[in-house]
Amino acid sequence: MRLLIELLTAIAACNLASAQTHHATGKAPLEHNQHLSDFQVFEFRRYTIKEGERKHFAQYFESYFPEAFQQIGAIAAGSFFERRNQSGFTWIRGFHTIEDRAVANAAFYYGPVWKEHKKTLNDLMTDSDNVMLLRPLNEERGVPMLPAVDPVTEASGAKGIVVAQIFAVKANSVEAFAKEAETTFTSYRAAGAREAGVLVTLDVANNFPQLPIRTDGPYLVWLGILKDNQMLESEFGPVAEHSIQSLSATGLLRAAPELVILDPTQRSRLRWLP
Repeated sequence: MRLLIELLTAIAACNLASAQTHHATGKAPLEHNQHLSDFQVFEFRRYTIKEGERKHFAQYFESYFPEAFQQIGAIAAGSFFERRNQSGFTWIRGFHTIEDRAVANAAFYYGPVWKEHKKTLNDLMTDSDNVMLLRPLNEERGVPMLPAVDPVTEASGAKGIVVAQIFAVKANSVEAFAKEAETTFTSYRAAGAREAGVLVTLDVANNFPQLPIRTDGPYLVWLGILKDNQMLESEFGPVAEHSIQSLSATGLLRAAPELVILDPTQRSRLRWLP
């Protein structure tokens, strides 16, 4: 009986800790999906879609591909419409390792799903080569794999706004810049943003050359999730605008930071959860 009581107490403690983590971070616990963790390689993919076809592209993309990626060990971590670019469709794909990237991409792009639908998707795109190959800044700053959008309880689709601030960092200065920028990232979180990753250029050879990647790095990409337009305009926006001057003053950047406002598509995992 004492062992049973101790076991129940331990379970209750674990549940409490999980609930406290969920409350603090806004991230739903994924005990039932432990395989959706430890992604160390990300592609930040920015496509240009033909005028007027972006919504259709997203419908095709979300209908055919997320589960296909997941089945082969990759993940569509989030997909978005760029707010300031009416032809911009951005999505983030994750892999566990750089070796897995080559294996999973080969399985997908030489497989039956892409073979069936590639003409439809390719005919809607004018550019798909704006891709940054990235890794987490450290083991605690990767992109969280949030639960898939529930078609019953989230019938209206993914909510919130995702922001990506892209920093073109001078050569051999990523770690120094990340240290200088930490105060700014803390201020973003204080403004209500839920940090969703700090990613930096993964400086390795492209092991799936059929898919080009950018070679003009290094870059650092900060990702955050906002609740709504009010948070964007009244809380986060002013802080981000003020930060540009201080971050540029570090002398560690090659260009002014780019802030990309991203509206999650219907099934985007990366989104605001209550």
